[in-house]
Amino acid sequence: MNRRTFLTATAALAATVAAPQAHAATGPRISVAFTLPGDRAYPEGIALDPRTGDVYVGSYTNGAVYRAARGKRAAEVFLPPGADGRTTANGLKADRHGRLWVIDSTAGVDVYDLRDRSLLARFTVPGDAPRFVNDLALGPDGTAYLTDSTRAVIYRVIAAEVSRGVRGTMTPAYDLSRVRDPQQPEAFTLNGIVADSGGHRLFTVDMTGGGLYRVDVATGAVAQVALTGGDLRAGDGLELAHGTLWAAQNSANTISRWRLSPDGLSARLERRFTDPALQIPTTLVRDRGRLLVVRSQFDKGGPMGPGVPETPFTVARVDGI
Repeated sequence: MNRRTFLTATAALAATVAAPQAHAATGPRISVAFTLPGDRAYPEGIALDPRTGDVYVGSYTNGAVYRAARGKRAAEVFLPPGADGRTTANGLKADRHGRLWVIDSTAGVDVYDLRDRSLLARFTVPGDAPRFVNDLALGPDGTAYLTDSTRAVIYRVIAAEVSRGVRGTMTPAYDLSRVRDPQQPEAFTLNGIVADSGGHRLFTVDMTGGGLYRVDVATGAVAQVALTGGDLRAGDGLELAHGTLWAAQNSANTISRWRLSPDGLSARLERRFTDPALQIPTTLVRDRGRLLVVRSQFDKGGPMGPGVPETPFTVARVDGI
């Protein structure tokens, strides 16, 4: 299944997600954190460098990566479109070793040295079957976990495998195809993923079924998280801190906040913020108590529909959720 099929499925979710609800005047506030260059950026992924506070954003349509230095209101091109043959950049993470992980949904993940922008390593998807590598999380030991929306598996790349010049294959570590909500075989499923602070559990969202799943890293046991107060249909990027889970629900123009139970087997909806000004939010990251939210505008002349986007493309700052 290709990228266009994925975005068509994502757009179709808009008809099944609950209609937006008006937010109170005292509710969350949206402002521009920084702008992105170009009139065809259509951003998707975001990463916060834990060492410097710089923010990196990937372009879904051309594979470019942009960098917004801390405190700057405009991002600049960090890796140009098509860098190293990459056609899309839809999942990003920066680690504490000065490396940037960049997913190409059609191929796998590239790892860059943030100091000199050199390509350190590349890990590809095994086999020839359809794939759609979507998002990734980094454990505290540096292990990377990556979702595949087509195969409903989570790949693993061990930190020790990353060294200059490495060309490797990602290992399918956890298979969720048998435990996710029943749906059509061709449906896109796993999307956003996060790891808890100890690196013992992973949480990943099924964007079509609306479910959240907990994965025990050591045993591989998978359990569906019982959600109270709503679901996570159109769930995209996730952020987790101190038992609070934030989710971007893209075609619903929604950010939701959940409280996880200590065992991670249940979650209660604490707040749901819906506003068309979120412009199809694909992912988010928490920075100094605020959320930085990627406004993809995929439905405005991008991969989800016709139209003309508002330029410049922006990453939003959302306060109060």
